[in-house]
Amino acid sequence: MRPGWDEYFLEIAKVVAGRSTCIRRRVGAVIVRDRRILATGYNGAPAGLRHCLETGCLREQRKVPPGERHELCRGLHAEQNALIQAAVYGTAIKGAVYYITHQPCVLCAKLMINAGIKKVVFRGDYPDQLALEMLKEAGVETVRYKAESRGTGHAEKNYLPSEIE
Repeated sequence: MRPGWDEYFLEIAKVVAGRSTCIRRRVGAVIVRDRRILATGYNGAPAGLRHCLETGCLREQRKVPPGERHELCRGLHAEQNALIQAAVYGTAIKGAVYYITHQPCVLCAKLMINAGIKKVVFRGDYPDQLALEMLKEAGVETVRYKAESRGTGHAEKNYLPSEIE
């Protein structure tokens, strides 16, 4: 079966995540407008710096739980890297859609809101309810995509994790 657009771009985000150098979680992001890819990003250290694969994970060493103390990390988030790539190459992303392998954190949600992103589609969970609350408050459509089988996935729109369970 032919995949729908959400599934198509989420699969591309999954491939992008394969470039991640994060030890804890591989995340990929794709920014799309009018069904055209504008930028991609994966989580990892800034360009030219050693990756966590080489240095070890500071968050693991300090036993920092997921969703907390984002500043204790060498890496940038996939969503941040995609936005930076768009900026570096002069690509406007206002009104675009983010496709992400995992739910965004609150830091990335705030960046998306100010960048004028209209919709966020994600597949995997992340323990940050404030991110979803802020996206909803800003009027950014949030979609948790759940694939049942190829081409028959469905989306649950504008729900917080506590409302879906």
